[in-house]
Amino acid sequence: MSRETVINLALALLLLAIPYAAIQLGNPFYVTLATRMAILGLAAVGLNIALGLGGLVSFGHAAFFGVGGYVAGILASHAMSMQPFNFGLFTLSGSNQMPVIWLVALVAGGLLAAAIGAISLRTSGVYFIMITLAFAQMTYYFAISWPAYGGEDGLSILIRNQFPGVNTMVPLNYFLICYAVLIAAILVSMLIRDSRFGAALQASRQNEVRVASVGIAPFRIRLAAFVISGMMTALAGALYADLNRFVSPSMLSWHMSGEFIVLIILGGVGRLYGPVAGAMLFVMFEFLLGGMTERWQFFLGLVLLGVVLFARGGLIGLLAGRARHG
Repeated sequence: MSRETVINLALALLLLAIPYAAIQLGNPFYVTLATRMAILGLAAVGLNIALGLGGLVSFGHAAFFGVGGYVAGILASHAMSMQPFNFGLFTLSGSNQMPVIWLVALVAGGLLAAAIGAISLRTSGVYFIMITLAFAQMTYYFAISWPAYGGEDGLSILIRNQFPGVNTMVPLNYFLICYAVLIAAILVSMLIRDSRFGAALQASRQNEVRVASVGIAPFRIRLAAFVISGMMTALAGALYADLNRFVSPSMLSWHMSGEFIVLIILGGVGRLYGPVAGAMLFVMFEFLLGGMTERWQFFLGLVLLGVVLFARGGLIGLLAGRARHG
């Protein structure tokens, strides 16, 4: 067992232990912080498939995150009002069941990622970054101009959506649901990384011409990875909306996309548990420093600068040294 694998297991156990320790210490608010860590970690795991494995620096993943959130909010609002949701040729009934919401969020995120990827992946470098950012901003302004679902004021979810056999209003129960989804996403990410598809994706990042010369279409490989990445991030958005019982256009802003990239850089680009480590660091900085100063992002920026200059493997790389990615 490599040193990085041990670190990964320790991180998984630490995140799981935080809410139980919080309850024992009489600080249930920390359960919500741990849940936020898990959800942001899930969103970053999704982006890490595109960024860490495929080298696709996307500034548009907030679009998928926000779409997942709006799926949760819209379906919940229609379940409450008992009115069907009409969108063009499609008519859907509302639902307050998480498995149904997750499925719709995955489909919506995948379709949006396929549309954005089909256009943006025909470019590279800064052009790819700017096109994904442009699409995210288009989605953001669409949400603002959609008054039926709150417009710029957002949409409230009065009662947290339900999961069969679980009381989701209990914070610990909801954390365990989010944690289980996070671990499942990490396992999927590991399977992708270690598969022939993952090898082709990483080869496309390193040398697109050589990959094409052996009969593999880099565009299709990258598009598939981009779609999977968007689906995972959309699922995280649905969970985030249920955590806050509120969804707003801010989930679609470019700041959110930048936040996901920061999480990956802090934890370690391409590292299996890098997004989790980054999410835990980010939320701790936000909570601890945010309580002392409104300019806590300044200190986060200093840490990020230090990581970029002196620990390019992020926290995981710093702790694991030159060990193989686990």
